[in-house]
Amino acid sequence: MDIPNLATPPIVTKPNNPTFSTSILITIIVVSIVTGFWLSRLFPQTTSTISTTDGKNQAALSTDSISSSAELTVGKVYGNTEKTFKDSATGVLEKGSINGEGTHILNREGGVTQRASLTSSAVDLDLFVGKKVEIKGETNASTKTSWLLDVGSIKIIQ
Repeated sequence: MDIPNLATPPIVTKPNNPTFSTSILITIIVVSIVTGFWLSRLFPQTTSTISTTDGKNQAALSTDSISSSAELTVGKVYGNTEKTFKDSATGVLEKGSINGEGTHILNREGGVTQRASLTSSAVDLDLFVGKKVEIKGETNASTKTSWLLDVGSIKIIQ
């Protein structure tokens, strides 16, 4: 009769495969990112809001609800009305850029040397093209144009 050696316990292995669960997790993350990217390209978010104030009343307007610049009112302030901006300028807004900087140009009195390049994340500047406006915003550094202004709020003068 054989007597088993009781000094060493038998080795029991568990069926544990961490590579399998890690690869499934990585696959799920990659598929989620790729799906989210392509869904954002197929169904882009087209609504952006701008706020307006006429002194006392504040309301939010969607740029989709304004079909043309004819619906804009002279004297109202559009954009971020809650923040105070230190830079302001007055002029006629036009579409275009100066040396590739900005999306729009503010033509101020004084000729070509007084023009400002404009960008905005708060207001759809296309709605105000051809109008005389007063803009308020923050100056950004630029090596291509004399003045690059990020528009925070805009008021139609004429």
